[in-house]
Amino acid sequence: MSTPAPFGRMLTAMVTPFTKDGAIDWNGVEKIADHLVQHGHDGIVVNGTTGEAPTTKSSEKEEIIKVVKKVVGPNIKVISGAGDNETDYSINQAKRSEAAGADGILVVTPYYNKPPQAGIEAHFLAMANAT
Repeated sequence: MSTPAPFGRMLTAMVTPFTKDGAIDWNGVEKIADHLVQHGHDGIVVNGTTGEAPTTKSSEKEEIIKVVKKVVGPNIKVISGAGDNETDYSINQAKRSEAAGADGILVVTPYYNKPPQAGIEAHFLAMANAT
């Protein structure tokens, strides 16, 4: 007997499509999300590095969550990248992701400033305690 996976069994990091002028292609976002669900993916990760998170604004990240969640419905989990090098910013992104409808967040180790082990632990504990 198996236990259901809380975030699905096949989670895919979704790309964020852009138009030729650099704006997010919202129709493309809908099409990709729908395509993933139609092909058996039961969890979608948005706003990670695959989803061009470093090049999108916070408001765009929120809208990506809302659009994908609307397309995939309540039975497909949407996980949003919320990690950054700065802990308070990461916490803010996590809260905004939750408010936009994300089912969970993905947090990365601060990669640019490379904190020591104690700093990494403090970062993740602060994230866990605030969300």
